[in-house]
Amino acid sequence: MPMESPEHFAFGDSGNNFCVFCAHPDGRMQTWDEKVESMTGFIKETQGLDNDAAREVAISELKKLPAWKDM
Repeated sequence: MPMESPEHFAFGDSGNNFCVFCAHPDGRMQTWDEKVESMTGFIKETQGLDNDAAREVAISELKKLPAWKDM
């Protein structure tokens, strides 16, 4: 997600390299496995892909983001 304003960043802190959707409610970043699982579910629900295809898309997209680029 483009992080263009403070509310897009976890805890509203633009020093974080991850967005509100990659954070736990307390501001901690989700683990790689947690994020892959949640994003896989989101892709299945919104794009109608099966689990394996959605997981591949999730991993591919997450690896493009600053917080996950080294995974």
